Amino acid sequence: MTDVAEEISATTPVAGDEAAVLLGTLERMRALLEWKCGNLDAAGLAATLGPSTMTLGGLLKHMACVEDTHFAKLLHDQKPGAPWNAVDWDDDSDWEWRTAADDSPEELLKLWKDAVGRARALVKEALADGGLDHVGKFVSRRGESPNLRYILIIMIEEYARHVGHADLIRESVDGLVGEDPPQD
Repeated sequence: MTDVAEEISATTPVAGDEAAVLLGTLERMRALLEWKCGNLDAAGLAATLGPSTMTLGGLLKHMACVEDTHFAKLLHDQKPGAPWNAVDWDDDSDWEWRTAADDSPEELLKLWKDAVGRARALVKEALADGGLDHVGKFVSRRGESPNLRYILIIMIEEYARHVGHADLIRESVDGLVGEDPPQD
C-alpha cells in the first residue's frame, strides 16, 4: 500500500466516536484533494475542463483560503493573516482562483498545507475547550454562533464538493481516476 493510500484509508474510524469520525472524514477529504493535486507540474495545476476556469491549483489556493478564513473567523471571529489580509475581496472576490497560476506547484501545496496546519491547531484548541459543542466567537446577523461540530461539517461539505471537481480535472490532465490511490 502506498503512503498516501495508507494515510487516506486510516483517517476515518469505522466505529469511532462523533469527534473521531468528523475529524477523520475531514482528514480523508484533505488527503484526497492532496492526492488529486499531487505530482503535477504547473501546466497540470493550471489545466481547465470544458468552459470552466477552475484549476487544481486554484482549488488548492481556494481551500487554503477556506481553511484559514473559516476556522479563524468562525472559531475566533478573527480575520486571517497573510496572504488573505492583503486582498481587497470586494474588488476581487475570486482572487485566490485567479492568482493561483502565478504560484508554483510547491508554493500552492505549501500554502495549503500551512493553512491546514493552522486549522488543525485551532480545532485541537476548541476540542480541548468544550469538544464538538465548543461555540465559536463569530456571531451571525441572526445572532447565532456556530459550534465546532457545525464548522467541521461545513468544511467536510466544502472539501467533498471540490474533491469531485478535482476528480474530473485530474482525469482530464493525465487519466488519474478513482477515489483511492492504487494499492501496491
